[in-house]
Amino acid sequence: MSLPVLVELVRSGVVESTHAGSVVALRPDGSTALSLGVVDRPVFPRSSNKPLQAVGLLDAGWSPPDDQTLALATASHSGLPAHLEVVRRMLSAAGLTEEALGCPALLPLDVDAAHALLRAGGEATRLTMNCSGKHAAMLATCVANGWPTVGYLAPDHPVQRAMTATIERLAGEPVRHVAVDGCGAPQHALTLIGLARAFTALVTGDGTSRRTADAMRAHPELVGGPGREVTRLMAGTPGLVAKDGAEGVFAAALPDGAAAAVKVADGSTRAAVPMLVGALRALGVTADVLDELATEPVLGGGVPVGELRGTSLLG
Repeated sequence: MSLPVLVELVRSGVVESTHAGSVVALRPDGSTALSLGVVDRPVFPRSSNKPLQAVGLLDAGWSPPDDQTLALATASHSGLPAHLEVVRRMLSAAGLTEEALGCPALLPLDVDAAHALLRAGGEATRLTMNCSGKHAAMLATCVANGWPTVGYLAPDHPVQRAMTATIERLAGEPVRHVAVDGCGAPQHALTLIGLARAFTALVTGDGTSRRTADAMRAHPELVGGPGREVTRLMAGTPGLVAKDGAEGVFAAALPDGAAAAVKVADGSTRAAVPMLVGALRALGVTADVLDELATEPVLGGGVPVGELRGTSLLG
């Protein structure tokens, strides 16, 4: 099945390249407001799964001391001092150190923070890796339950089984495949419809789901970082919960349960944001931040010479 063209790169009036993918937008009652491409075939949502995993950790008995800690567990953080301080607190409260983290060493996503670290004679660490908050939360859940922290990334470890069960409950479908994510943790495949349904459950559910959504809304700067699209979208759209993922995935939900999920076929991260903007507009969302993110400038010689924009299929 061929995929529709959803985003095009226009330079000097010429369509230079296109990005195809899939997008689904669900109304609060679960009916479809927009569906383009293949939305019923499993994809790996990558870090868009993190809020669902955080709910799974709460379901398994993790008790984060505050909303900042919970928000950081859902994050692909930028590696700023405020982010790292929360991860350190998570580890310390569990009686653990950075050495317990199973994620690989990686420089901060924030370029300025990465340069500052290197200028100071530092290097990439597990702590500065953008998934360290999720890993620290997994470890804290192991400690709370008396589960071994060694081997916590194995798919059959109790903490991973607990998260898988919650992801399936929220998505309303079985996890189709389990792979290994870039951070070393198990990665769960869902359809885009399932991912959107899971985000609906995240914002409309009670207890652990609602607590996770509220923490993300309260601290969008911890979920991503200054200037990051995920942070800007949540800060600029009242009540929105959103999470970006690698390889062109993005998911979001509104307080009434309307939700959207996108996947760019070629994995273009920059194409995912205009696609998500189109899906949110199909749900009736209006916000200045959507106008700001609907297009992305293409630079030539440091000045704009074109833009990346959604096609008419996205409105």
